[in-house]
Amino acid sequence: MRPRVSTLTRPAMAAALVAACLAGTAGCAKSASKAAAAGPTSTGTAAQQVVATSASGPGCTYQTYGGGVPKLNLTDPSTVIGFSQSESTSNPFRSTETDSITNQAKSLGIKLIQRNANADVNAQNSQIEDMIAQGAKILIVAPENSDGLGPALAEAKAKKIPVLTIDRTATGTACGDFIAFIGSNFYGQAQIAADDLATATNSQAKVAILSGTPGNDVTTDRTNGFQDELKAKYPNMAVVSSQTGKFDQTDGQSVMAQMLQANPGINAVYAENDEMALGAIQAITAAGKTPGKDIKIVSIDGTQQCVQDVASGSIYADVETNPRFGPLAFQSLQAFYGGSGVSSKVIIKDSHFTQDNAKQALANGQVY
Repeated sequence: MRPRVSTLTRPAMAAALVAACLAGTAGCAKSASKAAAAGPTSTGTAAQQVVATSASGPGCTYQTYGGGVPKLNLTDPSTVIGFSQSESTSNPFRSTETDSITNQAKSLGIKLIQRNANADVNAQNSQIEDMIAQGAKILIVAPENSDGLGPALAEAKAKKIPVLTIDRTATGTACGDFIAFIGSNFYGQAQIAADDLATATNSQAKVAILSGTPGNDVTTDRTNGFQDELKAKYPNMAVVSSQTGKFDQTDGQSVMAQMLQANPGINAVYAENDEMALGAIQAITAAGKTPGKDIKIVSIDGTQQCVQDVASGSIYADVETNPRFGPLAFQSLQAFYGGSGVSSKVIIKDSHFTQDNAKQALANGQVY
């Protein structure tokens, strides 16, 4: 007897795999990794987000969220979804993330309204409340500050409006205050960055850390993951200075210049995002030193400019944070209302750009 051949198309199989991972089905991480290794997804791009792991346990559905919320048809013209972006789209990550959400909503025929808080958590609270007043029945939120969205989340909960958080966490309870978190393993990213910097410096380094904006899980995890990895494995790598560059290129440049003046022996830089890495390159060059030679740099994000700098040698390595949340966010909402549910924490698979693969990644359109 011949083995049974699946009649599912590649897009259908991909959707089935995503649904299984979103619901926390056992074994999805292994299958997702294989899917990622197999190449481009059904969207025709190798850059598509892929689920790496998800928390086990029952998925969150509209029946279980906060004691139950109304069931909605996402494509019904009366269903309005609000998207709250935390920071300026002058940042390539935020621009790509916003475009991904916007384009996916358009392709599905979903009515979307959106606001940008421009790094002001108070403005983000007000904007979310405004979208609720304008009829938003579901919210996708990229939090500016993990602890700062209490007022907006409380109002959404009181009005039985589900909230899906992406790329940063919010303080509260999954399936109570928000549906779930979808994003990267920030602690793991930092461990990879530490290992990269150790390789670049032969594990002998005076390290400067350009940390992100205080008060969110990304900064906390990327700082702790890096420092913990150094303590555990690299006794001859010392952090001689650590200051916030607020995830901003101009601030990163200013802070890096100050750190070089105070600690001229710095020979390694860990930037917690690419914007600060670009600022660090400017400061290092202005100080008469050569990025990539005199001072090794490792960063996190995977933006086009920084991956180009990896290819040219100015940056040693760059750990991706994939901002293309649109397809996965709306698949999650479909699973939320469709009955299969959404895991409380969905971790995506990120790439790792080195001098061995940076040129190919650029040629393949994997960067943003």
